[in-house]
Amino acid sequence: MTHWLLVSSPSNFETSRARGFDIAGMKTRWKKAAGEVQPGDTVFFYLTGVKSIGGEAKVVGESFFDETHIWDSTKPGEVYPWRFPVEMLKARDEGDYLTVESFLEDYENARKWPAKNWTLAFQGNVHRLSEHDYKLISSLL
Repeated sequence: MTHWLLVSSPSNFETSRARGFDIAGMKTRWKKAAGEVQPGDTVFFYLTGVKSIGGEAKVVGESFFDETHIWDSTKPGEVYPWRFPVEMLKARDEGDYLTVESFLEDYENARKWPAKNWTLAFQGNVHRLSEHDYKLISSLL
């Protein structure tokens, strides 16, 4: 089982909530990672701007390619086409997301950078998490 962290905007997270949190997606360039996503994997949603975790989901089906517009992107034409069905396990209410700074001191992935540059640990669309970081975030959600 692999633990994933997907990076997107709060508005895209709320779009997913409105859909019933039925699906998650990765940007076009993440084809290889999307192909590694398997049923039983877990996914956290990191929300840019608010620097918080919105929720945790379990992957419940195989990944697939679909260019139907669901989420918005700052990159023109990007539709997060690498998708996989999920079941939301824990979702924080809008405005009550789990701030990363509340657990940053114990978050292993952020230790790769100087403390003042911790946001670099959340750059990009997709991250694999260690078992330690998975347990940390899951316990706090």
